[in-house]
Amino acid sequence: MSVVVLYKYAANPQDATVAPDGAVDWSRAKSSVSDYDSVAIALGRQVTDAAGVELVGASVGAAEVGSSMAKKTALSKGLDRGLAVADDATREWPSTRVASALAGLVRSVEGADLVVTGDSSIDGGARMMSALVAGFLGWPCFQEASFVARSGDGWAVTQVIAGGTRTIQVAGPVVVAASSDAVAAKVPSMKEILAAGKKPFEVVDASTLDLAEADIEVTGRSKPAARARKNTVFSGESAAADLVSALRGDGVL
Repeated sequence: MSVVVLYKYAANPQDATVAPDGAVDWSRAKSSVSDYDSVAIALGRQVTDAAGVELVGASVGAAEVGSSMAKKTALSKGLDRGLAVADDATREWPSTRVASALAGLVRSVEGADLVVTGDSSIDGGARMMSALVAGFLGWPCFQEASFVARSGDGWAVTQVIAGGTRTIQVAGPVVVAASSDAVAAKVPSMKEILAAGKKPFEVVDASTLDLAEADIEVTGRSKPAARARKNTVFSGESAAADLVSALRGDGVL
């Protein structure tokens, strides 16, 4: 048995700029493993420590994901080893092709029967990669997972739902997306960062994987339309009551 954590070495959106036509310029944005994926790694580490098995990181991204900095950043967070497709061509890949590549990496890990992903990516934030990868693998998928443990020949997944949690017994392999606060993300020490440089990391050629051929074409971009605001100001002793009354009249309350 092995546990695979999918992570993305992604650009920080706080460093990005948006052009008047809505196009996003990422050229000055610095990349790193997002906090969401750090939580996924910590959850995967929790599972593997309990089961005494290997924790493998897998990623698909531009050439920088195979750089020394990217490797150390990911491996220092608790991964035993890593593998990645590191190719600048992936910048133009649609999500379906990325997911098919990630599924291919998972299949290459002997005994892999649990895949953990982050809640979302910090750049796109579509929250769909876990389901896409599960689809290519033919495994069930559960999002908002706060705890995972081995149960018989499958897994017990605790999932956050409206009003509380529920625990689902799953027979066989499964993909889970960790909730953003499932566990505390690990902050690597300098010793762990230096040790990460000696951990194995394999760069996989994309041509060796069975990739989905689906393509997308961006036909236009635009910013969201600005909402008209009333700019009503309430003052005086009755300001609070007037505000509540206005909000109720607009159907807000």
